[in-house]
Amino acid sequence: QVQLVESGGGAVQTGGSLRLSCVVSGPPYYNMAWFRQAPGKERVGVAVFFRGASVSYADSVKGRFTVSRDTAKSTLYLQVNSLRPEDTGLYYCAADWLGGSWRRETAWRSWSQGTQVTVSS
Repeated sequence: QVQLVESGGGAVQTGGSLRLSCVVSGPPYYNMAWFRQAPGKERVGVAVFFRGASVSYADSVKGRFTVSRDTAKSTLYLQVNSLRPEDTGLYYCAADWLGGSWRRETAWRSWSQGTQVTVSS
């Protein structure tokens, strides 16, 4: 069974940067994603890394977030730059894509524990 262990969250000011990491233990997964859950809102996808290194982003983070993967380290990364207060929330990594829209929570089977990102103005 896959385990996803996440790290790298924190509190930063507007314009700051963080790098989130998600280490995968268990079977390798070629499709993985990052999700964000803002306070009182549903969890939605912000970045995805598909097999073959195809990536996609939510419009709200394009040009500021970068998803990457180190296969040798079984780690998925999310570099988040130019942070804004609206980026605040719990960030999760997801694996084992079930198909359909990658931005939907129900499209993924396995989840990390979540890490908090707080951006102050």
